[in-house]
Amino acid sequence: MKTVIITGASSGLGREYALAASKRYPDTGEFWLIARRADRLESIAEEIGRDKTVVLPLDLCEKDALKSFSDYLAERSPEVTLLINDAGFGKLGCVADIDPLVQREMCNLNCGALTAVTAMTLKYMPEKAGIINVCSIASFAPTPRMSVYCATKSYVMAFSRALREELKSRKIGVTAVCPGPMSTEFLGSAGISPGRSRTFDTLPYCDPEKTAVNSLKALDRGSPVYTEKLFYKLYRVLGKLLPHSLVMKFTRC
Repeated sequence: MKTVIITGASSGLGREYALAASKRYPDTGEFWLIARRADRLESIAEEIGRDKTVVLPLDLCEKDALKSFSDYLAERSPEVTLLINDAGFGKLGCVADIDPLVQREMCNLNCGALTAVTAMTLKYMPEKAGIINVCSIASFAPTPRMSVYCATKSYVMAFSRALREELKSRKIGVTAVCPGPMSTEFLGSAGISPGRSRTFDTLPYCDPEKTAVNSLKALDRGSPVYTEKLFYKLYRVLGKLLPHSLVMKFTRC
């Protein structure tokens, strides 16, 4: 059965991906929604159609959750036509001021879980399937006061580009999606509120619905990276051309 798998599907961009994918790929048999909050997933399942959704309330930072996901894949043996890795979080603050265990969990979810879920799913993906890894404009250059988050997203970018090359022979596309700030629960979780960050107070915000819809189109076009808004496309170029020591003078959160 054709299957779309979405992590971090309970809110924000992940929720928009679930809704956008269900409209863009109506012949999909099942949509697997993964996140910690079962009630949120159930609500989205009602919007998509309960008969077409599988709710998997899993905390991907937990080894048992990853094993449960692997076991479920083996049991159902789906034909995964699309994997969207959206689960992740960030924290605003200096490394010395943030709980070290929280910073480790950030690395585990943003990098470790994304890698594990991808590796587990690949054996069930046919030719011409696709993978979206939600990255960030934070991957373009280091960002002081979001140092760990930035580093995890740099990993996601490098991983996505290399994985894309590995999967060319199987005709599986991989797109790293790099949005700017969005008005989602990410901000509250990250401790970002008005007045706490000059950068977040002044940057243009991206629309989660547009980002989901447009990045799915980008994946279908075969784009390796998708960046919403001309402003951030320019930043992506500057992040390549200018020394990061200079860029960081302007990116500090």
